[in-house]
This record gives sequence, structure tokens and C-alpha cells, in this order.
Amino acid sequence: MPSSHDQNFKNLIIDYPRQAIELFAPDEAEGLSAPGVRYLPVREEQLKERLGDRFRELDTPLLVEWPDRRREALLFLFEEETKTRRFSIYRLAHYCLDVAELLGTERIVPVVIFLRGGHYATELRLGSERRAYLAFAYLAYAFRQQQARDHFGSPNLIARLNLPNMRHPRSERVAVYAEAVRGVLEVDIYAHLSEEERMIYQQEHAPEAAVISGFAERFLRQGEARLLRQLLTKRFGKPSELIERRLETADAETLALWFDRALEARALEDIFCD
Repeated sequence: MPSSHDQNFKNLIIDYPRQAIELFAPDEAEGLSAPGVRYLPVREEQLKERLGDRFRELDTPLLVEWPDRRREALLFLFEEETKTRRFSIYRLAHYCLDVAELLGTERIVPVVIFLRGGHYATELRLGSERRAYLAFAYLAYAFRQQQARDHFGSPNLIARLNLPNMRHPRSERVAVYAEAVRGVLEVDIYAHLSEEERMIYQQEHAPEAAVISGFAERFLRQGEARLLRQLLTKRFGKPSELIERRLETADAETLALWFDRALEARALEDIFCD
């Protein structure tokens, strides 16, 4: 069962498909600004029902259509991998072939988003020394290879929300978090608004601004909790129910403090002391 953070990541791609493609698959972003471009999420339940036992669950199948016919429809298959060692290029290739046969299309763009660093296969080649009989590749986006400061001020909401997942020194953790939260208002709420319109929005639509800011807080907090849980498990073993409850209820600032302590602490008591 996917975690709430996984679901939030899926929702980001579904809610902001153009920005997802521009960030994770820039080579395929041509024509996305054309009038009438449609982004249609392909329901995973439908694929599962029709593929049966061959179904291999990925995160977000997304169909893009250009009504003016400047490009043929493209199916983007987004997969999120927290740990690179869990990624299988064979599974991804199987899934792409299954979906291509099922939907009757060869217009598929597989994209894998790695939240952490590590080694992973980027190409699959089946054949002999004479020739390749099957060659498969995909687009890879590794957050840990991105410098957070390079994306400060980015107009891409997905990039801004994921700044904490990018590479940055410990001394900039608070600045990175603040920039991510600030980005929600600057990128999403204030997009294409003049200064006067922004003031009107702030006065007349404060509740909506609070809701979106709250979403950013939850998304970032869940990401912090996930990383801290993985670090604790690696250093001290699986967290107890008491610690799990503290991770679930702590705010993002507290989680960041605990994460910094966990990097050097010799015992759990050193992390969660008041």
C-alpha cells in the first residue's frame, strides 16, 4: 500500500502534469504550451483489470493529447523510486511493453524519478555480440544529483516543493525548507497576477491561500518524516511505536532538528531529548 507521501507525489504529477513533464522529461516538453493540450490520467485500476496477473504497478500513467495534431498523443509512465536498489529495469520494460500492446500505441515515454542517490541501470540490451535484438532506455531524474540552490526561484512548483529532496549542505536546511514553502505562494497562487491583483487575492481569498500553504507543509513534513525514519532504521533498527507516533505528529521544523541529531547521535535518547 502506498504511503501518504507517495500519494502526494502522485497527486502532484496529476494536478500539475505540464510542470511534471517540463521538470522530469524536458526533451519531450515541446508543444505543451499549445492551446487545448489535454492531460488525461490513465486509471491504474483499469490497467490492472485488463492486464491481470501481468500487471506491474507504476505510479502515474499520463496521456497527453494535442488537439491541433502538431504531435501525436504521448503516454508518459512516471515511476517514483525511493531506494535505487528496488528499481528493476526489467520490470519497467515489461510494463511498457504490456501497456503498449494493451493500448495499441508505441508512443510511450517511461520516466523514473529517484528520490535518493545510488547506482541504477539506465539501458537494457538483449542480443548477441553481433547485434541487439531488444534495446530499451528511459528518462531518469535523480533529485540527489540536483543542487537545491539551482532551483531557488524556479517557476516550476514541483521543483520548488522538492527542494528538500535535492542536494544541499546541512547549514542551508532551513533556507531550503523556507524557499520550498514560499514557492507555493509565488508559483501557484500568484501565477500570472500583477502586483495589484496579488493584493486583491490576499485580501479576498486568504482561506484558499492557507489551504495551499497547508498542503505544502504536509507534503514537506511527510518527506522529512520519511527520510528520518529511513535514517533511524539504518542506524538503530526499526523505530518503536512510540517513536513512530512522534514522527507522525511532529512538525517539519522539529523533524529537521531530529534529522540533524540523528546523523551523529550514538543513542536514540540523544535525538529525541527535549
